[in-house]
Amino acid sequence: MKKNIVLMIIAVSAATLFSLFAGRNFINPFSLDDISGKILFSVRLPRVLTSLLVGSALGTSGAVLQGVLRNPLADPYILGISSGAALFAGAGLIIGSAFLGPLTVPLLAFAGACLTCAIVGVLGYRRGILLPERLLLAGLGLGFLFTAILMLIMSLSSAYGTRRALLWIFGDLSMSDWSLIPYGFLLAGSGLTLAIARRKGLNALILGDEVAFSLGFSPSRERLLLFASVSLMTATAISLGGVVGFVGLLIPHIVRFLAGSDAKVLLPLSAISGAGILVIADTVGRTVVFPSELPAGVITSIVGAPYFLYLLRKKSMLGMR
Repeated sequence: MKKNIVLMIIAVSAATLFSLFAGRNFINPFSLDDISGKILFSVRLPRVLTSLLVGSALGTSGAVLQGVLRNPLADPYILGISSGAALFAGAGLIIGSAFLGPLTVPLLAFAGACLTCAIVGVLGYRRGILLPERLLLAGLGLGFLFTAILMLIMSLSSAYGTRRALLWIFGDLSMSDWSLIPYGFLLAGSGLTLAIARRKGLNALILGDEVAFSLGFSPSRERLLLFASVSLMTATAISLGGVVGFVGLLIPHIVRFLAGSDAKVLLPLSAISGAGILVIADTVGRTVVFPSELPAGVITSIVGAPYFLYLLRKKSMLGMR
């Protein structure tokens, strides 16, 4: 297991370095001129850092959510958070609102995600208990509603506004900006810290509410805290990079298969692996169809969907072991 962990960390580090220097114009790190340096530090580096933040947040959120809901097919978007964020951000892009400059779309997306989290949390409560089944159903219902509203707005908008909204919805990282990085580290880091702090409670919840209670944990309290961490990380990820599918669903399964299901190892490795996968996806997206770009979310979906079908055949890998 230790060997697998070391290999994963090395692979992610190598992918990050490669992404910094590879692209439409290869940058030689040992021979930087003014133009190459500007591309590296003003364009590539913030984009790579954003990819790392979004991927780590989604990977960790998926691992937490699969434990909280005790559903191996759960992912960060199953609670409708992505639809709420996409509705707010897409509406801002289509209408052309830019009252806060480059912060407008991320802030709108974050507001939509947080509002959705609050609604799902309220609907998921019953008699003072946060119920997984009610969370799931509330998220699915709100997701369908918000998606329908967004489609209605897009059908009535101009072609340019619709294209911008579609690129963002599919996980476009081209709008990465240095001004967003500190905010992303603060919020995503807070969510990750909270999740890791409640790792023992997550391990207990995976075994069932009765077992968790017998071990001295309050299932409702642990579920609420972990749901808060997922909401914070997912909202931050969507506000920074749009809707990137399959990272939160598949990464926890891969990590669980290679390193086990103990949350002490699962959560940090899901963060590292999710970051690496998204960095690779973004690098492929901005180089494979030069001079055009493919959103990173399209790449993750193209790769993730077949692998998801493969996982369905390997039922033993889907178990919460």
